[in-house]
Amino acid sequence: MTTALITGASAGLGEGFARSLAAEGHDLILTARRADRLETLAAELRAAHGVTVTIFAADLGQPEAPAKLLADIAAVGLTIDTLINNAGFGARGGVAELDGAVQLGMIDLNCRALVALAQGVLPQMIARRSGGILNLASVASFQPGPWMAVYYASKAFVLSFSEALHEEVKDKGVRVAALCPGPTRTEFADVAGLGETPLFTRLASDPDTVVRDGLAALRANQAVKVSGVMNLMMTEGIRFTPRALARRIAGSLQKARG
Repeated sequence: MTTALITGASAGLGEGFARSLAAEGHDLILTARRADRLETLAAELRAAHGVTVTIFAADLGQPEAPAKLLADIAAVGLTIDTLINNAGFGARGGVAELDGAVQLGMIDLNCRALVALAQGVLPQMIARRSGGILNLASVASFQPGPWMAVYYASKAFVLSFSEALHEEVKDKGVRVAALCPGPTRTEFADVAGLGETPLFTRLASDPDTVVRDGLAALRANQAVKVSGVMNLMMTEGIRFTPRALARRIAGSLQKARG
């Protein structure tokens, strides 16, 4: 029996990871901003699977929140065997037009909090020579994305960081994987303003498939997993596409979603 910390667990892929891991018998630590949704999910998983589920409501975009979360977890005597760094959000619009606080908040949550939590759990994992970290990147990690510039850049950071960390700890018993889904049918799309766009509705993946791909990649210690055949073809194609063309294509797609 192991314990997994899942961030952004109140909805979407985070909830999916919680359900999947609870069904396998893992104890859970769930965190997100919405305590009521965490409580509802925790009660359901305890009743359905007999696992221990501990919740901590937190806004990980706040500078002190990741360290406080880890301290609170340690204070109740819990050990983190697996970290699912799922919390994140995107916002669509030009850099000059989007609210500056929103754009910096994206960096804080998508990048800074992710690194803080990974760095915080690694020493114990290395000491035990066991553990796993799954970071949520994206197909957006592989190219620049005009009109979602900060989001694309944040996910490029997650992918680069995850690959580097994978290499650093692969001989120390710790597994690190970056999961790169494409559009997925979760609340993320509505927050980002993409949920009802034709491109999204035609290409969106099933969240259960994305969760399954991510957990399989972590177990196999696969550094990078692109979920979905079409998404894999796209990311592979980017490698052979001139960057000027790639950014124009991405920009035209984002404009088409308007």
